[in-house]
Amino acid sequence: MSGRAVVSLTTGLEDPEKVTVAFLVAVGAAEQGRPTLMFLTKEAVRLATGSVATGVACSGCPPLPDLVRRYQDAGGTFLVCSVCFTAKGLDESQLISAAEIGGTVQLWQWIGDGATTFSY
Repeated sequence: MSGRAVVSLTTGLEDPEKVTVAFLVAVGAAEQGRPTLMFLTKEAVRLATGSVATGVACSGCPPLPDLVRRYQDAGGTFLVCSVCFTAKGLDESQLISAAEIGGTVQLWQWIGDGATTFSY
């Protein structure tokens, strides 16, 4: 099995190009068989709710819904910052299937003995 990968994302749709790049990195890792976790904080927590991850960031960029689907289909998961999620008054029942609420303790538990990390 390939090594673990963590992609930390703080940006939401206010910067769709950054979101797209983060998802491309995560999709690439997950589709190559790496256990992959996206840690969503700040505005990025909204991306794990319902149909928020929508649109196309740029001409020639893949649509965000396609990237989310590919990521989940490849077994990728989301850890959604509990503090950020609560601060925004979001509803946990609207989380997409591969997402769970958690924080830094859960992140470090998932990382275990190590992971390759990317931060956006």
